Amino acid sequence: MTFQFPSQVISSNQSLIERGAEVIRVEAEALGLLAESLDGSFVDACRAILRARGRVVITGMGKSGHIGRKWAATLAATGTPAFYVHPGEAAHGDLGMLVPGDVLVVLSNSGNTSELRAILSYAKAIDLTIIGVASKPDSLVMKSADIGLALPMTREACPANVAPTTSTTLQLALGDALALTLMDMRGCSVKDLKTLHPGGSLGVRLASLRDIMHTGLRLPLVGHDTPMCDVIVTMTSSGFGIAGVTDSAGRLSGVITDGDIRRHFDELVTATAGDVMTAGPKTLFDDMLAEEALQFLNDNKITCGFVIERDAPVNTNVPIGVIHLHDLLRAGLS
Repeated sequence: MTFQFPSQVISSNQSLIERGAEVIRVEAEALGLLAESLDGSFVDACRAILRARGRVVITGMGKSGHIGRKWAATLAATGTPAFYVHPGEAAHGDLGMLVPGDVLVVLSNSGNTSELRAILSYAKAIDLTIIGVASKPDSLVMKSADIGLALPMTREACPANVAPTTSTTLQLALGDALALTLMDMRGCSVKDLKTLHPGGSLGVRLASLRDIMHTGLRLPLVGHDTPMCDVIVTMTSSGFGIAGVTDSAGRLSGVITDGDIRRHFDELVTATAGDVMTAGPKTLFDDMLAEEALQFLNDNKITCGFVIERDAPVNTNVPIGVIHLHDLLRAGLS
């Protein structure tokens, strides 16, 4: 697909939409070519990074530099130590940030960006493994690289084939592919990701119920023989609108909600918790992620649930916590 400059400035709503869609289609087509072009060099790059004794150092000039920063951030966030070095700054003293054992990744669409010469020469001098990413196999970057990741030769989405658009999209996708493949190779788990993302909305999504559930004296629990007048006091004072009914061994055998109280309203004077409870309640496990817990509550159309230890060695189904829908919403989930 190729572009032509419009004969006049486009201004209608439909022409604007068509122009935007055309750009996206061109870039999507290029991404398909990139996926089909992955070969043994991609495998070599993954293995070289995995066995590196040092860090992954990313460099690139201009728009490739912006993509390089994203590469470094994504690699670091998925378990591969990485950082970005500006090639111009490297030539003015920052070459000292590279040490033996590192892997240098060099991004450049043309592969002939002159500002990359200094960092390439220094990397060779200290015997770093160099991974080059460029679209021209005979370029400076690819000739200097130990491993070359060739980008498909495609036009930019710019009519003049000048503004970096398609090329940077390819670079970005290749970086994501490399980072997530390495994450799998390292066996990076949800627990590992949680350690790397303790803050923000992602940190909340990766938090387990153990981190946010209410425990101890906050648990609204009663016995089977507890009079309903006392159950109502427990439900009111806890603020969860629910009471768990436990047997003599502390196992959860039922729950009482506002709905149960309404259904048994005429019996409340003489009834006990065991008479009113709903048996076999829906429960959550302590190792569920907060995001999973929110989905569980929504799917089961309940606002509150008791948390059970998934791998309890003895006395299973003992409630160790309680979580309310509002706890998850206040934490930032939606």
